[in-house]
Amino acid sequence: MRIVIDAMGGDFAPREIVRGAELAARDADCEIVLVGDREKIEAERSSQNGKASLVIEHTPEYITMDEQPSQALRTKKNASMIVGLNMVREGRAQAFISAGNTGALMEAAVLRVGRIKGVKRPAITTLWPSKKGTAILLDAGANSDSKPEYLVQFAKMGSLYGEIVLNWKRPRVGLLNIGKEESKGTAVILEAFSQLKSSSLNFVGNVEPEDFLRGEVDVAVCDGFVGNLVLKTGEGVASLIFSLIKEELGSSLLTRAAAMLLVPAFRRIKKRMDSSEHGGALLLGINGICIKSHGKADFMTIRNAVGIAQKTLQNGVIPAIVKQFQAPGEGESSGG
Repeated sequence: MRIVIDAMGGDFAPREIVRGAELAARDADCEIVLVGDREKIEAERSSQNGKASLVIEHTPEYITMDEQPSQALRTKKNASMIVGLNMVREGRAQAFISAGNTGALMEAAVLRVGRIKGVKRPAITTLWPSKKGTAILLDAGANSDSKPEYLVQFAKMGSLYGEIVLNWKRPRVGLLNIGKEESKGTAVILEAFSQLKSSSLNFVGNVEPEDFLRGEVDVAVCDGFVGNLVLKTGEGVASLIFSLIKEELGSSLLTRAAAMLLVPAFRRIKKRMDSSEHGGALLLGINGICIKSHGKADFMTIRNAVGIAQKTLQNGVIPAIVKQFQAPGEGESSGG
């Protein structure tokens, strides 16, 4: 298996990306290709005393985090992100990972790798900690405005991912809404509810964010605008809580002493809450393995993203979605 990593994407690129790739190359049974500015990559490897076997695909161009996606893709034909996705399209690699510009990655993935036939829109698929284990949220930011049929397709892809990768039997699918009542929500939500209710999915109805976090649903479906707000709010609240706990536990000798006893428990909780543990979000609906890591990705995030890529390939997620959408009634074309 050959995995391509965008060495120039992310707030801490190329330092953390190179470090994560080094770790993955030592631990994972696959070939790692770093695409980006060779001189900068080699400088980082030298400063980190990197000795792992890595392949470097040189290109001096890259897309910054604040660039307008469409314009960047038009003017930077040899950007690291585009070169990496081209390698997947051409069969020279089986997966692509980037912590770079989300909008540019989504647009480039559709243009370069393409959507699975029948899939109207791809979805950013995130794994979340819940009270009962793990839950899936999609779309987490790919489509700010979704039609009802898009939400239904997100539900089908998320449910299939849960079955194949997480070994869930009949995943419970919920539609993220402002209330559980069937009559609540926008016109899009109401129509999506109707379609999901008549589908073969294990649809449990509307769910609120707290239901999702309590583990009362396995797959929570929403448009990318809502999903991204939920994602960023969740990250912010988790960070605030840990910051407040740290502040309070260090406020006196007594609390500092108590903190020593609680350190193992806090480490376990932090591990469950830490987004770097999941590595990144899979772009479901793309006809190849594309993973979007957090813009603030550190080396462990990149290392774990490689693990996600391997697991996705080994479990045959993409062929399974292709097969699902070839079934009668699952989509007339990849347009829309």
